[in-house]
Amino acid sequence: MADTVHSLINRLHELLVTHLTDGAVDIAPGLHDVVDRGAALGADGAWIAAGAHPNLSGIALVQGQADRAVAHLEAAVAAGYNDCLALHAGPVLPLHQDPRFRTLYQRMRITEGDFEELFWLHQEMRTAVRDAQDAMVDNIGRLDTGVSPLPQAPLPTRLPTREPHTQGVLATRVDLAALQTALQRAALKAEFQRSSGNTSLDLIDGSWDYPRARRDAWHADASDTRRQRAAEARAFVERPSAGSSLLAPCPPLGSITYPA
Repeated sequence: MADTVHSLINRLHELLVTHLTDGAVDIAPGLHDVVDRGAALGADGAWIAAGAHPNLSGIALVQGQADRAVAHLEAAVAAGYNDCLALHAGPVLPLHQDPRFRTLYQRMRITEGDFEELFWLHQEMRTAVRDAQDAMVDNIGRLDTGVSPLPQAPLPTRLPTREPHTQGVLATRVDLAALQTALQRAALKAEFQRSSGNTSLDLIDGSWDYPRARRDAWHADASDTRRQRAAEARAFVERPSAGSSLLAPCPPLGSITYPA
């Protein structure tokens, strides 16, 4: 079957989810495959390759291979990568003193509107992780058998009014989508385990506390509703006055504070 942009997006998404849920799995071969297949699609698939290269760069950095990490970032920028925020956090920080890195960073371009979406995407990554941790703590000890999904902010892809000015932003949307999927799967797994465990308690000796279970279910429903409304309220809203002209270049290294 011939590759399409949609099929490769799904492939990249699943590889990133795998990495987030089981870091022991080597996804590098799969990422290399996405790069090759994305490049074969020409201009339409360039941003997908650009999204895979930074992840390969991150893997190389963890393995102490700085030269390979820089090479992957150079390939990413050449394919349209412009997530300057991602290059201000994590294991990439030691590369800031590398002249090759500084040169490739200077080649990245982004608009004010896209930069604001990038900031939101990275901020939402942090918020999503905190929300998942809070929900996990809140659900400890619940005696009801209900299962609470993890409410998450809608992606800009679900907001038809937001079309990015540069394709590089699309790769960061995939990063957030993968994180949301990984967190949702982990939350549902824990919830099903809790629910089945409570059911087993009742089946084994009939000692289940029904009144408390009902109270827990009521409190859980109320919490789920609050979380859902909060997630919906966090949806990205583009400022009408946000510029659409390419900045030259991205904000200088060290001038950006990564979202808390």
